[in-house]
Amino acid sequence: MSTTTFQPATRLACRFLLYDKADGVARITINRAEVYNAYNTPCLVELRDAFRDASFDDQVGVIVLTGAGDTAFCTGGDVKEYAEVYTRTPHEYWKYMTCFQDAVDAIRNTGKPVIARINGMVVGGGNELNLACDLAIAAEHAVFRQVGTRVGSVAAGGATQWLPITIGDRRAREMLFLCEEVPAAKALEWGLVNQVVPKQELDSAVAALAEKLLNKFPECLRYTKQQVNFWKDFVWHLTIGHARDWLTLHFTDVEPYEGMTAFVEKRPPDYRGLRRRAAEGGAPEFLFGPPVKTCPQCGAKGLPESFKHCGLCGTRLE
Repeated sequence: MSTTTFQPATRLACRFLLYDKADGVARITINRAEVYNAYNTPCLVELRDAFRDASFDDQVGVIVLTGAGDTAFCTGGDVKEYAEVYTRTPHEYWKYMTCFQDAVDAIRNTGKPVIARINGMVVGGGNELNLACDLAIAAEHAVFRQVGTRVGSVAAGGATQWLPITIGDRRAREMLFLCEEVPAAKALEWGLVNQVVPKQELDSAVAALAEKLLNKFPECLRYTKQQVNFWKDFVWHLTIGHARDWLTLHFTDVEPYEGMTAFVEKRPPDYRGLRRRAAEGGAPEFLFGPPVKTCPQCGAKGLPESFKHCGLCGTRLE
């Protein structure tokens, strides 16, 4: 008698995922096609729970992760949530990163092979979910891209750690520094995916791979996965805690404010403006300069250096 619990997929309460289990395969689908399957914080919690359920269900031997529709696999974190929540209350980002880490750990620690069914764009944290999976099959129209340095963040939730291991150091730097698209054919050449197939053959290719995996000994698969995870686990556990804290502090900086705001406003970020401010002796870390002024009228302290008037009482500042 099993001492662990799992439940029918229909009973796992999901708002942002589709989850089903049949014929030895659990299928987890990020169901936010309206935002290109970007995940928000509740979606990450659901991912953790679905992978845990599939891990404990002995009727499941293989897990498939994908995105709804045929446009995007996953485009990472919901930048609108970043702009509206985490640039306003940066300490909340630490909690978000904890949820993200839990989801990624759930993928890596399932004890069962996880196939990334790449049905479209794989962007930012979406590629980190891809890297957390064991195997990947992509449709021909899929593209891969990191976006951290474009939007004011650092892809330290798996990409900086695992891309060098997966595709090599120089290619990893190219993806992470330049944030340019990598088409599916190049992703296959680089080793970012295992197969590339026409869109209409994606499901049959995933099913064929799952069938091959089901025809292997489950305990041997589980321990093989654990052993092969060594280098990924090693670099992950050395860096993710630091990344979580640094990224949380970084959300008090101008770079994520400018990057996320520009994304939401659909305009190019002012990269050169920040560089210019530093070159001219300014403080690009602050939106309106360091908090050094005091109002002579109401006594308000910590007013930004560039303020001409007090933000509380309106008094002109020297």
